[in-house]
Amino acid sequence: ERSYFIQAVLIGNAVFILVRGPALRAVASDSSLWGLACVTALTQLAWGLYQELVYRGILQTALVSRIGPAVGILIANTLFAFGPLHFYHFASGTALPMFAGIFAIGLFFSLLYWRSGNLWIVGILHGIGDAYMDGLRRVPG
Repeated sequence: ERSYFIQAVLIGNAVFILVRGPALRAVASDSSLWGLACVTALTQLAWGLYQELVYRGILQTALVSRIGPAVGILIANTLFAFGPLHFYHFASGTALPMFAGIFAIGLFFSLLYWRSGNLWIVGILHGIGDAYMDGLRRVPG
């Protein structure tokens, strides 16, 4: 299980490179975007780590210890998916698919954290996802 972190980072980057390849090529070909891309990536990594600390590290850990893993994980993940950090998706026309995706990914992160006990894995994966998805949102491709 010690290799989870390396595997997760490599697999996460591979998946997002495949999904966001055109936008990444656009950033790579325009050197004026490199500084912004670095700042965005670091900011998104920090934001992902923060969210995972709050929802998995603190909330999920407390709920699992009090009411058990199944219910604790479901409650923590529901609060993560539908809580204030993702509330802005209600304003979009794609709220249901977004919340379904956030809930599914959050459930994966919850189980990965519960199984591994390593908050860094889920925090870095969350940050990588945010960097690729949110950070590249306005880049063509």
